[in-house]
Amino acid sequence: MSPPLRVLVADDELLARKRLSRLLTALPGVEVCGEAADGEAVLTAVRAGGVDVVLLDIHMPGLSGLDALALLPEGRPRVILCTAHAEHAVDAFNHGAVDYVLKPVEPARLQKALERARSRMEAAPAPRESAKAEAQAPAERPGSGTVARGLARLPIPTRQGIVLVDPETISHAALEDELVTVFTGQGDFLTDFTLNELAEKLPPERFHRVHRRALLNLSHVTRLEPLETGGYLARTARGHTVEVSRQSARELRRMLGLRKSAEDEG
Repeated sequence: MSPPLRVLVADDELLARKRLSRLLTALPGVEVCGEAADGEAVLTAVRAGGVDVVLLDIHMPGLSGLDALALLPEGRPRVILCTAHAEHAVDAFNHGAVDYVLKPVEPARLQKALERARSRMEAAPAPRESAKAEAQAPAERPGSGTVARGLARLPIPTRQGIVLVDPETISHAALEDELVTVFTGQGDFLTDFTLNELAEKLPPERFHRVHRRALLNLSHVTRLEPLETGGYLARTARGHTVEVSRQSARELRRMLGLRKSAEDEG
């Protein structure tokens, strides 16, 4: 007997999520494994593992359904677009969706889409535990520029749309006037992400919280200038300066194998 198909329901409207969940629970061999109200929540749920299929709305705050679809691991999980808009079908299939279901979703049509997703899974089986491990692992390979937790690009919502940034190009992020700016080789972008949220998304071996108002990529640092406070002023290749707190300076010295200062001994 086949294991139940674990389905994540993603829609920014609560009523739509609840209706889809009710339809799913009435179908044999299907298990609702969670709900998501936006694209970021979808990516978080998939990285946690245990998702076979995502029922994905297109118009959601922040990351759209198509943005989230483009950032998911290829072929895992299977994605069914559920939307009231037919004009995005071509883009959906180009991004690897297995089906495209128009709202209001009918039970028979939903079941057919899920059967298609299951057949795709059975045609190219992948051990569930291996899939979960791959989704949770940093997946950093030499030269790949991949983001920790499995994302190849960091999505940064801006007024002009979602900017997909290679983490390797990010030199630092700084909190200024209650907003965080991400400094990259593509330009500098204001974001609603907090520094804690960025630290969760970026490779921890490269990015370090060096100040309560700054996150720093050490691979972009060209010089550390000592400050009277016991900290450093880090200079990046693009000429920016980032303050490193005294406590973070101690950690950097230990990490870089530098000689301990009098303060470190104390």
